[in-house]
Amino acid sequence: MRNAELLELIANGENSGVEFKRDDIRPEQLAKEIVAMANFQGGKVILGVEDDGTVSGIQRPNLEEWVMNVMQDKVHPLMLPFYEEIKLDDGKAVAVISFPQGISKPYVLRNRGKEEIYIRVGSTSRLATREQQMRLFELGGMLHTEVMPVPRTDMSCLDDARLSNYLKDILRDSDVPSSPEAWQARLLGLGFLTEAAGNVCCTIAGLMLFGKTPRRYLKQSGLRVMAFKGQDKEYQAELDDILDGPMVGRFDVDSAGKRLFDRGIIERFMDAVSPFISQEAGEINKSLRRETQWFYPLEAVREALINALAHRDWTRFVEIEVGSYADRFEVISPGALPNSMTIEKMKAGQRSPRNTLIMEVLRDYGYVDYRGMGVRTKIVPLTRALTGKEPEFVVTDDYLKTTLYR
Repeated sequence: MRNAELLELIANGENSGVEFKRDDIRPEQLAKEIVAMANFQGGKVILGVEDDGTVSGIQRPNLEEWVMNVMQDKVHPLMLPFYEEIKLDDGKAVAVISFPQGISKPYVLRNRGKEEIYIRVGSTSRLATREQQMRLFELGGMLHTEVMPVPRTDMSCLDDARLSNYLKDILRDSDVPSSPEAWQARLLGLGFLTEAAGNVCCTIAGLMLFGKTPRRYLKQSGLRVMAFKGQDKEYQAELDDILDGPMVGRFDVDSAGKRLFDRGIIERFMDAVSPFISQEAGEINKSLRRETQWFYPLEAVREALINALAHRDWTRFVEIEVGSYADRFEVISPGALPNSMTIEKMKAGQRSPRNTLIMEVLRDYGYVDYRGMGVRTKIVPLTRALTGKEPEFVVTDDYLKTTLYR
């Protein structure tokens, strides 16, 4: 790092990715800041600078060795930062400890026999709340929220007909349970039920895929669908509805193929949104019909919704939001991308499913293909071919927004 860059960093003050410290701080103080930033988006700790930005310089001998020992003893899992010392024109030196966003969240401070999880909030490092810890464990792949129990539920909350259809017709399983006890054992094995505090409850995956009324027990399970005439949200919406029900449909499967005869939430969504993303042609074709003109490729719209359903973060207590506007179509899925996934990797076709059980069941039904590369093979090329415009993906700590432009 050049002197000019360092001085600019110091002049801009502390923020969510920059922390100033004297070099006589205690080991656990340094480790706390590093843990908090690694659990956020990475950052830099600059030693030898006061809180107000005054450069006091480093005094501790063998500072680099001391920093590496702190990392080894106090930070878990172990991460190796980039360490450099920079000498300023006045003869004082500062040390810059740089590290990226951690890929093995949550990182913890180990001190006095305890492990504490910190997160970065503005320019301060704070102990993570229970909900924040859940998100970090989920991002790090150590917590699979889709198999967590849903309180107040039991096997009766699931749609028997859909479950039978799944085993018999979709999986072609000849050994379909014939008693409540056998059904419970099978559903426990499949991960659609789980035992919690002596009771058998539905898992989030089981309730979302096959639940009769999932939103009754899991408020964030709804799918909010809106349509507006203009380019912004308006008080008067053409459509503002929350869809509730099982994710998958029921199909009649025989030698002739697979036919839908009871819609799931995916099919109901496509029916609800279709009038707002299409229009009839002004002229009659040779078959004496008015052709439907689509503003967006249907496969891309469907894929964007399925991605949101399959990969949403269940630690976020808001529903998926879909909006149709005069110039665009948006799908907002709660939660950031899983840990090391990026938009670039997603576009390239890299796969990192957050909810593997839900994803596998959707594959069984054929809602998604076995390659799992819907962004690369459907959303991007189909949108580009029909509209001539690139789809846009925006990711924050709270959501992933997919936008198709008309």
